[in-house]
Amino acid sequence: MDIEAAAGVNPSEYAETHIQQYLASDGREVDHPAGDRLILLYTTGRNSGEIRRVPLGSFPDGDALVVIGSNNGRPADPQWYRNLQADSKVWVRHMSNFYEATATTMEPEARRAYWEELTTRMPVFAEFQEKAGRDLPLVRISRVT
Repeated sequence: MDIEAAAGVNPSEYAETHIQQYLASDGREVDHPAGDRLILLYTTGRNSGEIRRVPLGSFPDGDALVVIGSNNGRPADPQWYRNLQADSKVWVRHMSNFYEATATTMEPEARRAYWEELTTRMPVFAEFQEKAGRDLPLVRISRVT
């Protein structure tokens, strides 16, 4: 299956604009706060079975990437996170690289250690967590070899 062709339009105009900028420039010319840390994450819709695509800031973690289910501080987990809880098989576009990966929510101990470092560098995530009233999930995305 051609994952890119199967991916539907993101219902958020803001997200879809960034997706189209990303695809047109291989991620080099996107007006997004994450800058060169931006990836496109593809999940399978837990109810529809359709391929969903979302732009997310990412952080390196060894050979993996970490993304945050912040939902901009909203009380509910984002849809992409709920999708990968149902099916951990995902795809990632990072610049011109496109690959299959597995998404795993960090266990509490690993999350605490990574969270402290992350929020020191990016305090906005601590603000999002306080606003949301929930622990924001940290998800490790590991390339399938």
